[in-house]
Amino acid sequence: MTSRAGDGSSLGEFTALGERARGLVARAALGRGGRAVLGITGAPGAGKTTLVERLLAELAEHPPEGAGAGWVAHVPMDGFHLADAQLDRLGLRDRKGAPETFDAAGYAAMLERVRTDTSQTVYAPGFERDLEQPIAAALAVPPSARLVITEGNYLLLDEPAWHRVREAMDEVWYCDLDEPTRLERLVARHVEFGKEPDAAALWVDRVDQANATLVAATRARADLVVTTPARLA
Repeated sequence: MTSRAGDGSSLGEFTALGERARGLVARAALGRGGRAVLGITGAPGAGKTTLVERLLAELAEHPPEGAGAGWVAHVPMDGFHLADAQLDRLGLRDRKGAPETFDAAGYAAMLERVRTDTSQTVYAPGFERDLEQPIAAALAVPPSARLVITEGNYLLLDEPAWHRVREAMDEVWYCDLDEPTRLERLVARHVEFGKEPDAAALWVDRVDQANATLVAATRARADLVVTTPARLA
C-alpha cells in the first residue's frame, strides 16, 4: 500500500487506503497548510467512481483526530466538461470526453482554490449524466473539509494544459481493471444512459478507446496503482 506505481494494490484493502489518505491531511497540515487534495485516475470504465465511493465511506467512518462531520469532500473532473453549445462551436461534439473537450484551466483553478481557501464554501460544477451536461455550482466544499477527493481520466496527462492540474494535487492514484471487463462495463454504462447497444459499442471503439490509450500511458506517473476486482468494477 505504500509502494510506488507499478506494484499494485487491492481495492479490498480499504483500511490501508484510508490510512494513506488520512496521511495526506497530516502532511498538508505540517507542510504548506491548507487542505490535501487526492486524485483518482484511470481509463474510462476502470472503476474510479467505485473506488471513490468506497474510500469516501471508509474515511467518513474513520476521520482523523480532531476532524468532524464534513471533513472530506468530493469534486469530480466531470463538471468541467465543455457544454454541448461550446463543443458545437469548436467542432468537437463527436469527440466529447477527449482531453480537449474539458476546461482544464478552470479545473486546475478550482483545485488550487480548494487547497488554500478554507475560510468559505467553495462551489464547483457537477455533471448531470442524464443530460450529459455540466451543472454550475452543483457541488460544495465546506470550510470543514480537510481532504478533497477528485477523479477524472486525465489527471496525469503529460500535456501543458494538464500539468497545472497535477501540481494542484498531493497524490494521484491510478485505478486499474482488466481490459475485457472494462470494455464490457463501459458499453453497459453508455446503454444505461440512453445509447442503443450498437451505438454504445461504436462509441467505445471510436472515442473511448482512443482516450483510454492516452490514460494508460500515464499509469507510470501515478503515486499508487489500485487494482479493481472485476466484481466491484
